Amino acid sequence: MAAEIIGFDKNKKRISTQQLLQEIYSALDKGETEFEILSSGHHNIGGPLWTENGTPLKFKVKNPGQRVGSFGLDGTTIIVDGPTPADAGWLNAGAELIIKGDSGDTTAHCAAAGKIFVAGRVGTRSGSLMKHDPAYEAPQFWVLRNTGSFSFEFMGGGIAVICGVDCADYESVLGDRSCAGMVGGTVYVRGPVQGLPDDVWLLELDEADREFLSLGLPEFLDKIERTQHLELLNDFSQWKKIVAQTFEERKQRHAMRISMREFRLNKWVGDGGIFGEIVKDNYDHQAGLVNIGADRLKIPHWQNKAFCAPCEAACPSSIPTQDRINLLRAGKYQEAIELVLQYSPFPGSVCGEVCPNPCMDACTRQFIDLPVSMQELGKLSIEAESPTPKADSGKKIAIIGGGPGGLSAAWHLRLLGHGTTIIEADREVGGKLRQVIPTDRLPADSLDQEIRRVKDLGVAIQTDTPVDKALFEKLQQDFDAVVIASGAHNPVVIPFPGHERLVKGLEFLKDVNNDLQPEVGEKVVVIGAGNAGMDACLGAYAMGAKQVTAIDIQRPAAFKKEIEHFEKLGGKIEWPTFTEKVDAKGLHTKDGRLLEADTIIISIGERPDLSYIPRDWLNERGMADVDDCGQLNRAPGVFAIGDTIAPGLLTHAIGHGREAAEQIDDFLAGNELVAKKKLPQISQECLSKELFRPHNRSRFNFTDATKETNRCISCGTCRDCGMCLEACPEGAIRRDDCQDGSFEYVSDDQLCIGCGICAGICPCGIWGMEQIV
Repeated sequence: MAAEIIGFDKNKKRISTQQLLQEIYSALDKGETEFEILSSGHHNIGGPLWTENGTPLKFKVKNPGQRVGSFGLDGTTIIVDGPTPADAGWLNAGAELIIKGDSGDTTAHCAAAGKIFVAGRVGTRSGSLMKHDPAYEAPQFWVLRNTGSFSFEFMGGGIAVICGVDCADYESVLGDRSCAGMVGGTVYVRGPVQGLPDDVWLLELDEADREFLSLGLPEFLDKIERTQHLELLNDFSQWKKIVAQTFEERKQRHAMRISMREFRLNKWVGDGGIFGEIVKDNYDHQAGLVNIGADRLKIPHWQNKAFCAPCEAACPSSIPTQDRINLLRAGKYQEAIELVLQYSPFPGSVCGEVCPNPCMDACTRQFIDLPVSMQELGKLSIEAESPTPKADSGKKIAIIGGGPGGLSAAWHLRLLGHGTTIIEADREVGGKLRQVIPTDRLPADSLDQEIRRVKDLGVAIQTDTPVDKALFEKLQQDFDAVVIASGAHNPVVIPFPGHERLVKGLEFLKDVNNDLQPEVGEKVVVIGAGNAGMDACLGAYAMGAKQVTAIDIQRPAAFKKEIEHFEKLGGKIEWPTFTEKVDAKGLHTKDGRLLEADTIIISIGERPDLSYIPRDWLNERGMADVDDCGQLNRAPGVFAIGDTIAPGLLTHAIGHGREAAEQIDDFLAGNELVAKKKLPQISQECLSKELFRPHNRSRFNFTDATKETNRCISCGTCRDCGMCLEACPEGAIRRDDCQDGSFEYVSDDQLCIGCGICAGICPCGIWGMEQIV
């Protein structure tokens, strides 16, 4: 029988909250575990309480005050017969709180675990600052009707479900300015939604979402005694989910900001900075006396390959272009074109055709004339012979997805001697390389040739095989390791009014490439001016559009040549342009303009569908939850790469594939997995760019990539020019040949005076001067 606790004394006068709580504590000490409490606005009922033997606690409460269930612990159930005021479930740490009525402001505020069920509405800032400690189950917050404004403000984790019952006439079931500052977690919502910030996505449900709601809704409705709504709420076509944008996605939105480095050099120190006259670099400081040996103020060190070249540092696949060019410079053509295959199986189709080439953006040569042509270098390797794989290890690895990341992982695993099988849902491997990139950007024969090279290496491929939960479990049983490389194929849609009219860019491009002739109107607007957006624009023209306009909120990220091609067709690009709504007339901008359109295509990114793996293997952003080695935190032997862990370029997926292969090789050998990091990038200050003669930019013709050997500075890697040896005034430097065929330059401490001429004359930045304090 439950212990009865009444919030009034014998004279029917309300007792204090402290007195009521003391009665609860006293009954608990006597062994009571069930309580019926008649309150009169008393605070903090229901937590944090526990029993020594772990027996669950149960509270039935009427007329509670603020913070009912606050700090509630695992094993505590609190049932409120009626409504509650503010702060119900505040900082919930595991309790189950059932509210059979409305709940006030800041319900579930800072909840970190447990479940909160509300049979009505909740007030302002409910769900704010919800969080999730990965060591525990994520908190859940279920609401039958709607929330007040500012709900889920600064949400960092957990799951919220807003059912929107009897709210069809509301402008927004989440009130105004919901999800501001949201960085994690998931909000499932049914009904109209308005006023979401720009840094969250409103997405369609995937299979895992529908499964979660299918399991959770009956329990919720049973708890609050509203089971009559189950049929209504099981219509998942009325549901959406809200998730925060990733750091990378937010960073892209703010790409127009100057970097911290630019601020420091141009605004803080350096020429023109407010402290420019105070802060000085003492790199060229010379000692007053000429000394040798330990008396020198600076000591030179030959630091060959101690630093990463800017191109290699910027390349997500870590291709050391400077090594490739040094081999060409030495006349080792075959070795040069085969070297890149140790890093990527797609030097021609990706590096040479569709990659945005961040390596060229980082290339030091751009400060002299133009960057080294990485695209032409990549095309040299299209017909290169495959390296010879190591001896067969007898190990088998399954790779889910035959896109660039999956093919890269398979390629590198085969080179390491392991058996690999790609499981591909489409009729042919290639992923987005084959599905969405137009053939005028990526010639089909180049892609086919490089995929054939992967197949010829001995990679087994199963096409037309979508992976579901059952197949995934079988792959885990049948293979020694699994790589998740299924990419991101769920298009992101911005939740502005009329978004249901949008054509999803990825699906449109797939239809174009599959020759399904998708229909478009004469006037087309494409939201998104990246390379995928430009592909959609070109696809619209190919499908018969007469006028195509691309819009973006920032400077278009597409290649210059893609933009020029689009504009030559008559296309227009407008930025920064922000969408207010979409209707039958076209796209309305936030500055009051109408862009007339028969068809509006959105192409701003995609999210992965990972419904075939357990939900608790995902992080708060719905991506695979991996450690620094790419292995799933909750699934040893399962690795994830590419867009399944973070949005990125094709070459990011390729680089991830190589990294995963190396980690799997260690995993299969029983070695401890250690995150692999790139060497630090060499500083531009270490490179003697003035030694190189600039070419006339208007006369460049990059048809012969082998001639780039004369232009590459070979940043951070010695090109064996001997300039340091010839320039040393004391003759302290010598060149030694090593037994493995390599070489090194050595400074004799007893001859060197620490003058730094070797460092100053070295075009590659190899010599570094150590300052002696």
